[in-house]
Amino acid sequence: MKKLLLALTAVAAMTGAASAADLAAKPYVKAPMAPVAPSWTGFYIFGGAGGGIWDADEHTTRLGTPTLSTIDSRVGGDGWFGTVGLGYDWQVNPSWVIGAFADGQFGSLRGNVEDVFAGFTGRIKLQDSWAAGARVGYLVAPNVLSYVNAGYSGSHWSGTTLVSNITGIPAGFHTDSFNRNGWFVGGGVENNLNIFGISAPGWFMKTEYRAAYYDRKDLNVRFDGTNALSTDTVSFKPWVQTISTSLVYRFNWTGPVVAKY
Repeated sequence: MKKLLLALTAVAAMTGAASAADLAAKPYVKAPMAPVAPSWTGFYIFGGAGGGIWDADEHTTRLGTPTLSTIDSRVGGDGWFGTVGLGYDWQVNPSWVIGAFADGQFGSLRGNVEDVFAGFTGRIKLQDSWAAGARVGYLVAPNVLSYVNAGYSGSHWSGTTLVSNITGIPAGFHTDSFNRNGWFVGGGVENNLNIFGISAPGWFMKTEYRAAYYDRKDLNVRFDGTNALSTDTVSFKPWVQTISTSLVYRFNWTGPVVAKY
């Protein structure tokens, strides 16, 4: 019996030693971990370009006894612009993102302005605008955000030399440049560039539509040289529609990635 116990003890000792040696040669490997969920919370910057159109309701008035006025008319224009901006987003739950942002647009959306009484026409353009607002987005995929936005906007419009509708030569009158403020609504889609097979952590692309509605402005028709007021005033109330595509960089984009182990 003693010999049998000694034999079993020896076998157990040899097995334990072999197991320890095997563990030393083959370190323990953890089981694979699930992908880390992405987070949209953080700062971002963007820059891009787009195109737009604007329309304006006009009403021309001539001072006199009695005061005369024309019927309402509509003018418009179009063109291209560049845009830059920044913002901050909060991912409030797995599906919803809210944020605040500000941006500027710089370019030339050019069109006509008319003094119907005098038969004069000028070329006016939206030179630049800015906006500050908020957005609410829904994650249709972990790295794809569909959103709507709204906020406050300002714009700067050029002055123009007026020309005769008959001869096409300068008529000796002009309007001055001016600023208009208003509000905007819009929406778009933003997606991580990895969905196109490109490895670009933190880089996104967004495409956005926006409509901006600006306050009415009375454009005084002035004499060239003296800048004195004439008898005519053109009431101008513009609204602007734009579509832009921008490259976005998110500073703390965290996913989706597979955790290291």
